[in-house]
Amino acid sequence: MIQIVRPDARYQRSYLEALDEFDGAHRDGDGELQLAADPTTGFAGLDFTREGLEDPDTFRRLVQARRADELPETPRPAHFVPCTYLWIVEGDTYLGSIAFRHELTGFLLEQGGHIGYSIRPSARRQGHASTALRQVLELAAEMGHERVLVTCDEDNAASRATIEGVGGAYEDSRVGTRRYWVPTLVTDRPAGARLA
Repeated sequence: MIQIVRPDARYQRSYLEALDEFDGAHRDGDGELQLAADPTTGFAGLDFTREGLEDPDTFRRLVQARRADELPETPRPAHFVPCTYLWIVEGDTYLGSIAFRHELTGFLLEQGGHIGYSIRPSARRQGHASTALRQVLELAAEMGHERVLVTCDEDNAASRATIEGVGGAYEDSRVGTRRYWVPTLVTDRPAGARLA
């Protein structure tokens, strides 16, 4: 069964295999592995490499950084917002990542949106993005959002179909980016019940 989970060190091997599949391509929803320090906010920076993440302690530090990012008090670069990073998994297999940005900056309103996601190449076209997106829409509802902005590149037909499939209403395109407002999903499950 496909589920979204908070980052966890138990997925280290599968996560690294997925990084190899991405082969340096942009991975929306997974966060950056390297970010410069920002002394104005107290952010110490990130400096992870594919090779470094082979070390279990280093990988645990990445997991801790991703989990901490959802807390408002966590230092981050000045133009970043609190973000809940989640991993899309099936059993012990990491399939991809999906992130929920808690608020919108000017840039996110124009291009990035509240939610970003990436599915590893070997797991694409199997409905995983749609499943994860629906689950994050439930999480967004729990956090008080009635609708969220989800975007995709103008030429990304697969992502466009995923967004429209969960009820995304196209607003417009800006700088080559399609912008959709998507209603969140309210359920009767207890808050956080889907997250491990």
